[in-house]
Amino acid sequence: MGERSLTLKVVSRIGDIPAASWDALVREDASPFVEHTWLACLEEAGCVGEKAGWIPHHLALYDGDELVAASPAYVKTNSEGEFVFDWSWADLAHRLGLDYYPKLVLAVPFTPATGHRVLCHPSRDRAQTVALFAGALRTLVEELEVSSAHVLFPDEAEARAWGAAGFAVRHGVQYHWHNDGYADFEAFLKTVPSKKRTQLRRERKQPAMDGVVLRTLDRREYDQATADAMFALYTTTVDKYFYGRRYLNRAFFRLVASRFADRLAWVVAEKDAEIVASAFNVKKAGTLYGRYWGTHVDLPFLHFNVCFYHGIAEGIREGLHTFNPGAGGEHKRLRGFRPTLTYSAHHIANARLRTILEQHLARERAAVSEYVARGGDDD
Repeated sequence: MGERSLTLKVVSRIGDIPAASWDALVREDASPFVEHTWLACLEEAGCVGEKAGWIPHHLALYDGDELVAASPAYVKTNSEGEFVFDWSWADLAHRLGLDYYPKLVLAVPFTPATGHRVLCHPSRDRAQTVALFAGALRTLVEELEVSSAHVLFPDEAEARAWGAAGFAVRHGVQYHWHNDGYADFEAFLKTVPSKKRTQLRRERKQPAMDGVVLRTLDRREYDQATADAMFALYTTTVDKYFYGRRYLNRAFFRLVASRFADRLAWVVAEKDAEIVASAFNVKKAGTLYGRYWGTHVDLPFLHFNVCFYHGIAEGIREGLHTFNPGAGGEHKRLRGFRPTLTYSAHHIANARLRTILEQHLARERAAVSEYVARGGDDD
């Protein structure tokens, strides 16, 4: 597909695009998860691929020989690891006699973190580039014979661009902590209702009473042994629940510990000099991203301390502006995290299915926006 000197290519391996060329499109305020290293680690470790139902079909836009825009993209044969839940859409398609899978997604696998989904050179207009990609996706849906194209967790401005290009925009909710210039943790607590404030203070004191010390690992500590320990903790959570999935493997933990350490902010809880719990955090450009939690012990309030309070304290101390602890969790709102809109954008090829879903999304957007505007449900 071309426009003047522009050519859009589908690339089946992120490694086929030079890291320097890809990362030149990743702006400083962009999510760390769209960086070449993160995506390459997922592919090299085998976390994505045909067996996982995430088949790389990355989009690369060239002006002559220069890469000027790109997007991480995958053909999906399921809805696993997306966090924009569309199983009911697949069921509706089935009832209409349609195949919903395979589909095409522009996303970071297993990562519900808002960020740019179309990466573009600073010389290019982002909205125009998104419009170009939107047209290309419609063509790809036909050429690949897939049901639809989905853009998961773009930022608000990019979501508006997708909407202007004719994609149906969907709203979701996550709970994020925002730094309002707090001097310390106590200053943050003063913004919490008094009843909750007392509860949070009591919970935060518990690790010390249990002889547990929390800290963020130093850059020099990301070695193979630490990666193995963190992987073992990750499995304690994903193996515990029926809905848990081992999306990541030991090889991925080792690769990011070796290649992505500058972005990692892994939290560990230690008791008697042994790591007993952890959180897989990533940090970039004033934002802390919380991902995976695991524990070998059952101690009260340990989860809240490892996953929430330690990150908030770190954000205050380092002057971070946002702590995004991941998807879901009404319990996060009770601990100072505010409901925050997330976005996705969708093109459905079948006209009948598209009309039904667009009507549903209009109602859903109104309900979600109202919920966020009032700050969440009352206690």
